[in-house]
Amino acid sequence: MKLSELKASGHPKTLFSSFLYFDVSFMIWVMLGALGVFITQDFGLSPSQKGLIVAIPILAGSIFRIVLGVLTDRIGPKKTAILGMSITTIPLLWGFFAGNTLPELYMIGILLGVAGASFSVALPMASRWYPPHLQGLAMGIAGAGNSGTLFATLFGPRIAENLGWHTTMGIALIPLLITFAIFIFLAKDAPTQPAPQPLKNYFKVFAYRDTWFFCLLYSVTFGGFVGLTNFLSMFFVDEYQLSNVQAGDFVTLCVAAGSFFRPVGGIISDRVGGVKVLTVLFLIVAACMLGVSQLPSLLAIIVLLFVGMMCLGMGNGAVFQLVPQRFQKEIGMVTGIVGAAGGIGGFFLPTVLGTVKELTGSYATGFIIFTVIALLAFVILLVANYSWKKTWNLKSDAMKI
Repeated sequence: MKLSELKASGHPKTLFSSFLYFDVSFMIWVMLGALGVFITQDFGLSPSQKGLIVAIPILAGSIFRIVLGVLTDRIGPKKTAILGMSITTIPLLWGFFAGNTLPELYMIGILLGVAGASFSVALPMASRWYPPHLQGLAMGIAGAGNSGTLFATLFGPRIAENLGWHTTMGIALIPLLITFAIFIFLAKDAPTQPAPQPLKNYFKVFAYRDTWFFCLLYSVTFGGFVGLTNFLSMFFVDEYQLSNVQAGDFVTLCVAAGSFFRPVGGIISDRVGGVKVLTVLFLIVAACMLGVSQLPSLLAIIVLLFVGMMCLGMGNGAVFQLVPQRFQKEIGMVTGIVGAAGGIGGFFLPTVLGTVKELTGSYATGFIIFTVIALLAFVILLVANYSWKKTWNLKSDAMKI
């Protein structure tokens, strides 16, 4: 496989636009997590409240992903993305000019979920331009918009340290508006955009067992990635007494692993099959989270989280190498549903970590729970693979399951 094939077989400007839209939106989606230490200090939140504040945008994103997934299939990804970016300006302006009470923070978090729903638009937009043997690479590149978290965790705490978290949210409008302009001029809906169907037809995918398999798998890979992304800053400050900026830097390092290795997961899956890749990754994630639960030295935990987040990122790419193979006509809706499941997983992880910390006084049990979840995902994958071997049309070599 050559990168030059992407140019010959698809639309590079749209692929870039999809990545950029997802990247900036993802940065905005996780802002409350990146600024969580500053926000919790202002409001004096308990550990469970900390987990809830950073988890709300993730849960809201899950709901909006289904909505934007349907819109992507009905009116096209370009119009849907423009609508999503327009709505995303609202919570940023709200946080900039107000956001002084806890109920306001909850509402800001809910509206930030629209940015997280960009996933349901960016990936189908890229996918429809490329043939099956390039799905892993194309979806991996578009999905590498996860790297937006790097900007949130690297620059967010630094700006907030000097200008405050309210101003930081206002500054985030600048890259959003630049992306908005670029997207309008460069992005283009694929000619393979399916004709709109009756609304009830989109929800028929809930009746397929494969939909639920993908949801369960992605709730662990993406849910683990985004859940840790939003919570680790507070974890480092509480457990290792790091400064706010130091915590953000270490989170950035871990997030970089997951973000930049997502395309790698897709590329490897194109070659050997997504199921084989996921089988190995779930076992490594379980081992890493078990190590983290021991709360070792700072250096050791950074290594464990780096490897664990890298595997979760690759897992995201592997799952979405498989999804377009199974659901081609309903890719927008299915992406929304599977993405929603990932968001729900991302909601529960920080909530569990914060609640367990409050109940036991330690984060250890929370990471043990995540270890068990990764092992359960491994078992679910084996069951799903057994079913897929019987029911899938295996004409595409890219499946290799």
